[in-house]
Amino acid sequence: MELDNLKSLWNKEDVSETPEISPEKQRQMHHPLERIRRNMRHEFWSTVVLMPIILIVIWFFPIPFRFKLYIEVLVASMALVTGFFFSKFFKLYKEISNPTLGTLDSLKDLMHQFALNKQYYLSFYLSFVPFFVCEIIIVTESIPYSHEYTDGLLAFKFLLSILFGLFVLYFAGNWWFKHFYGKYIAKIEVLVEEMKK
Repeated sequence: MELDNLKSLWNKEDVSETPEISPEKQRQMHHPLERIRRNMRHEFWSTVVLMPIILIVIWFFPIPFRFKLYIEVLVASMALVTGFFFSKFFKLYKEISNPTLGTLDSLKDLMHQFALNKQYYLSFYLSFVPFFVCEIIIVTESIPYSHEYTDGLLAFKFLLSILFGLFVLYFAGNWWFKHFYGKYIAKIEVLVEEMKK
């Protein structure tokens, strides 16, 4: 008897299902998601091709051997850091490829993944700050200076070049993310907000 009561209570209970996304909305989301995936593929393969080219160019550049070695070690270290961050990006790439993006909850989860990957992206650029500073030091040390330069002037030029480089790195990173990912993520956010209503 109690089992029948439990069954009837269970059937009467209003279990709210996760709202499904209409085929029309899925088609609207397909384009920005595919653009993000395509940009991620291009970024990955361009980096894979660019790293060996940089190492080869450095090797044939006419600077002393020890400076070549220092720069190549830095570039190899940068490749390791890049590999770590690409492993995080690959997780998002697989998530975007997931064919089960048919519910609002799955889209909310995807938006959370986008927010996390934006933080990874910013961390990626920030992780290049020490490499950039080391490369400036190596370049500064490898350039012969005449005696007319004082230590104060050299220090000023060194600090100025680091500040300029960091400024360029910050704004280039922000522009890159907004241009290749941010505008498509914004389109998906608008669609998610429309579906919440």
